[in-house]
Amino acid sequence: MDYKLTMPNPTYPRPAESLVKKNPFRSQSVQREQITPFQTAKELLPVPILPDHPQWIELYWRAWEMAWSHLHRPKRSSGLVSRYINPAFNEHILMWDSAFMVQFGAYGRRSFPFINALDNFYAKQHVDGAICREIHAEEGYDFFSPFDPDGTGPNILAWAEWRHYRLSGDDSRLDAVFWPLLAFHRWFRAHRSWPDGLYWATGLSSGMNNQPRLPGGQRYHRHWSWVDASMQAAINCSVLERMANLLGETDYVPELAEEHAALKRLINERMWNEETGFYQDVDMHGHFSMAKSIGAYWGLIDKTLISEENLAPFIRQLREKGVFKVAHRIPSLSADSQGYEPQGGDYWRGAVWSPTNFMVLKGLRTVGQNALVHEIAYNHLRNVSDVFQHTDTLWENYAPESADPGDPARSNFVGWTGLTPIAMLIEDIIGLSVDWPLRRAVWHRYLDTDRHYGVQNYPLGLNGTLSLMGDQEQVVVTTDVPFTLTICDRSLNMQVPVSAGTMEIDLT
Repeated sequence: MDYKLTMPNPTYPRPAESLVKKNPFRSQSVQREQITPFQTAKELLPVPILPDHPQWIELYWRAWEMAWSHLHRPKRSSGLVSRYINPAFNEHILMWDSAFMVQFGAYGRRSFPFINALDNFYAKQHVDGAICREIHAEEGYDFFSPFDPDGTGPNILAWAEWRHYRLSGDDSRLDAVFWPLLAFHRWFRAHRSWPDGLYWATGLSSGMNNQPRLPGGQRYHRHWSWVDASMQAAINCSVLERMANLLGETDYVPELAEEHAALKRLINERMWNEETGFYQDVDMHGHFSMAKSIGAYWGLIDKTLISEENLAPFIRQLREKGVFKVAHRIPSLSADSQGYEPQGGDYWRGAVWSPTNFMVLKGLRTVGQNALVHEIAYNHLRNVSDVFQHTDTLWENYAPESADPGDPARSNFVGWTGLTPIAMLIEDIIGLSVDWPLRRAVWHRYLDTDRHYGVQNYPLGLNGTLSLMGDQEQVVVTTDVPFTLTICDRSLNMQVPVSAGTMEIDLT
């Protein structure tokens, strides 16, 4: 019988991590402002315009409406400090889900501070730096004990914070979140890595609980080094190093840079399987897992991590039929892996998930694979939309070989499935991405249409807005803040300084 925690964990003295004293969220007072009703909040959300795809626009607004139904204020006695979006999974807040939900939530930040959902995890940080991955929302206790192998992870909070900063330009959070994030990273390094420096996880703590990557790995690390956990640690080092430099906290740079360099070397030396052309989990004797997990594509998020000679064959697997190119892209387990389930996907044995698709698309964008990004996103959104048309809802995951819900899969799941009709629609279908600290926007125009399309009421920085519309001949930009716009497609790459007001850009 599975063990289920039904009461708070007992606490014992632990060695203190000095950085936790700098974590301001542990002493923050609870924020319980009223939640703006959706019909009012809707006026401040971006408005996508796609005349050729009205069903995608319908899905976009339904996703926001479903997301709003899962917004909550913290109970005063819970110890949570900020309003949050519930993952639509159970009565807990979940680290893995929350780190993804805030990424589409960034587009609704003028109506609700989605990023503050992560504050609740920082507020619950233990004195040694540990943060539980699952916390009871009403009563505030950790669902796992700290040293349970399933008790925390994946460690992607720093990546989520950094993406929010680059999109919004809001640097006011960085000085606050840097300390709990670095303390958490140190705890991970101390308790989740092997002596050689690579990291371990379990099926549950990796977020992909039943994926058949290694024997008996659902609840135990089996003394293997896990490719996604090791890559996430490297990403964490890179992000925290950039935060440290930005904040002037350069004393912490050497430890992060040194670990990043070591992880890069180890990942490429030990986790690259030349025979399969893929990064895979490896045991203590150097034997590779039989599975090719979508988790390996975390390596693309840090464009310095994948060695130059491995990059092309690694990406090629996303293009190959019968590997990661199936009817609905991208399966969480490659179709040529032992244990792949082609029908309903059987959760992480092949089902298609919004968060892992989102991760792969962000990684591909980082290494310049913009056309492939659009191709995969188009396929994925089309399938999700087709399922919506005959079920009238969004699902936790989807079947890889047909336009059907996954089996098993929860319905009404926004939740992280909001990434597909909101964030992917804006970033990878319409193709607009913003790096606001650099005051730069890029419009990747890959939609095959002669009609005007784009996005209106898009939030720029903290107080600005943007409307960006165009066809094959002209782009019209309306904004109240200046920035630099790059317009690119398969043949065009044009950079234009944009002033406040309205301007027309001739593309012919």
